Amino acid sequence: MSHTATCYLDPAHTHDEPELDARTREGLLAVGVSLAILGFTAIAQFLVFLASGSAALFADLVHNVGDALTAVPVGLAFLLRSQRAERYAGLMVVFAIAVSGVVAGGVAVDKLINGHTPDHLLVLAVAGAIGVVGNGIAARVRTRAGKKLNSPALVADGHHAKVDAVVSGGVALSSVLVGVGLPIADPLIALAITAMIGHITWEAWRTVHGHGH
Repeated sequence: MSHTATCYLDPAHTHDEPELDARTREGLLAVGVSLAILGFTAIAQFLVFLASGSAALFADLVHNVGDALTAVPVGLAFLLRSQRAERYAGLMVVFAIAVSGVVAGGVAVDKLINGHTPDHLLVLAVAGAIGVVGNGIAARVRTRAGKKLNSPALVADGHHAKVDAVVSGGVALSSVLVGVGLPIADPLIALAITAMIGHITWEAWRTVHGHGH
């Protein structure tokens, strides 16, 4: 553990020490960079949505915007320089990931029952690829900074970005498989994504809960 992280966890240190200020700046920088990346990703997907009107793409777009917004409580926690605030922010991120899993599972079940096949396949593939790249970069930025700064909230937010990268990847893969004549792949991929989100939710919970004692 770095000296900066040790100082942060040691209650004997005050909020006026330069090490803590440096940690705050690094944390806010990581949050800001990832937020900018996800904002660019959302704008790119929105432009594609305007050209296609795809409902599936809109759902993925909303999901990615939600991921970007989880940076707000994490950033506030760094501004407050409070271990308790970071823990609460981490729990909010875990909750957001869990909700993503529930929504993905509901969509998967609906597709299996009603047999809906997505359209605008080329557009979905492009938008999915954009989501994979943007969320993948954001996940790496958040996770690296979270581990360096010993911030479970930032690490959990990295897990959240990883979830959205998986979801976007599923959108792209599904569009390709449906395009080659395998419509059943769409709900099956959705179910696989739901299982992966469940696993990532557990990892994020362990990260946050493990720092709460």
